Amino acid sequence: MTLQAVLDDLSKRPGSGEVIPIINPATEETITEFTDCGPEAVDEAAARAKASFESGAWSQLPGRERAKVLRRIGQLIDEHAEEFAQLDSLNTGMPLMQAQLQMSTVSEFFRYYAGWCTKLNGVAYDVKTDGIASDAYVDMHAYTLKEPYDVVGLIFPWNGPIFNASAKLAPALAAGSSLLVKPAEETPLSAVLLDRLIHEAGVPEGVVNLLTGYGHTAGAAITAHPDVEKAAFTGSTEVGKEIVRASADNLKKVTLELGGKSPVLIFDDADMDKALLMAPLGIFVHSGQGCVCGSRIFAQRGVYDQVVAGISTMANTFKLGAPSEEGCVSGPLISHKQLTRVMGFIDEGKSDGVEVVTGGYRLGRKGYFVHPTVLTNVDTKMRLYQQEIFGPVVTILPFDDEDEGVALANDTTYGLAATAWTQNVGRAHRMLKRLHAGSVQVNCQLVFDHDVPFGGHKQSGWGHEFGKEGIDIYLKTKSAWIQL
Repeated sequence: MTLQAVLDDLSKRPGSGEVIPIINPATEETITEFTDCGPEAVDEAAARAKASFESGAWSQLPGRERAKVLRRIGQLIDEHAEEFAQLDSLNTGMPLMQAQLQMSTVSEFFRYYAGWCTKLNGVAYDVKTDGIASDAYVDMHAYTLKEPYDVVGLIFPWNGPIFNASAKLAPALAAGSSLLVKPAEETPLSAVLLDRLIHEAGVPEGVVNLLTGYGHTAGAAITAHPDVEKAAFTGSTEVGKEIVRASADNLKKVTLELGGKSPVLIFDDADMDKALLMAPLGIFVHSGQGCVCGSRIFAQRGVYDQVVAGISTMANTFKLGAPSEEGCVSGPLISHKQLTRVMGFIDEGKSDGVEVVTGGYRLGRKGYFVHPTVLTNVDTKMRLYQQEIFGPVVTILPFDDEDEGVALANDTTYGLAATAWTQNVGRAHRMLKRLHAGSVQVNCQLVFDHDVPFGGHKQSGWGHEFGKEGIDIYLKTKSAWIQL
């Protein structure tokens, strides 16, 4: 499917709302436009999804048959990997190599969850219950059934479109649900191609329903719809709270993967060569537009100056550029709106006396480029310290001992990821227990595996994706009783 075919497909999709432009963030030029689908399209899609679920065309298909289709989707993604990479690179501004590297991970989501299709089993119990009419015990056989939620709304963000789409679609399809799927309005291109391949692989009509539009229109209609039994969302904490409120009318179940303000602790016994490579990569890759980016770095006082100098040097070494530019490590911010947000935090920090060690400005070229920014002399009560910026901005603060470092790291409403750099084995294990986050890594950053669950604590989310937990969130438990 060529780029033009994707653009034609998107532009021809029916809609009743505003016309939404898709902007190339590296050039600020319009790629194409499409019409917001509007609430009526959500109603129609929900009706199709409910009918497809009740028909059993997918939900009652034997697990081994669903598995064949998921494996076929994975195969088709591999066959179209370069097209997906080109679409996400164009749409988000991420370097093409980064977009290409993620594709094996994307297709593996479908192969991995294909393996779970035949393992959605409950548990059997032989129990003796108290008799109602006599003192005698009654023999019972009980067991649990795992059943899919019927209609599920999947809403995913712009910072990793095909990755996030696949991370949700694969387990939800493996469970047997019918789906309403909404990509971010900024980045729908790869979702259009994925939707076509899903149907080509054999998913019946009505099971996967792609909806394109704004979050406050299409997204809000999905999360509030009475026929949507569950919603799964990746995005900001602010929008996550809105989804919780919208879900209240029918008490739909909600899975949320939300924001982060992830701490990175660098102790004076760390492998500094490795730490000073990975810590800056952990915040400046994709211009800081990642929920797990380590945006708060804490360096033990003995290595504080070395850490500030090392990370600042790396910030000035990373080449920013458009996806097609040779050697670029990071690209632009996604939109003018995001550029304004990031620069607003930086300018506010400058007014409050923050020291800008390097960066702190927009590049003098077309595109939404912000130079990787290192800030010191930061008060922990400042807005830029407490709130997720989602840009290439890092604060570096000193600490004296382990207790102070942990206290600083945990002093946040977020709890998505945390990292500690130390060669002390005892301290490493203490950090794994003491840092308040859903994912804690020692002497590594940005690691991932399909088999390992991922989710946030505190205001960084509800529930876990990936691994067995990643399919459990799309399954209901029913208890069954038989008197013997």
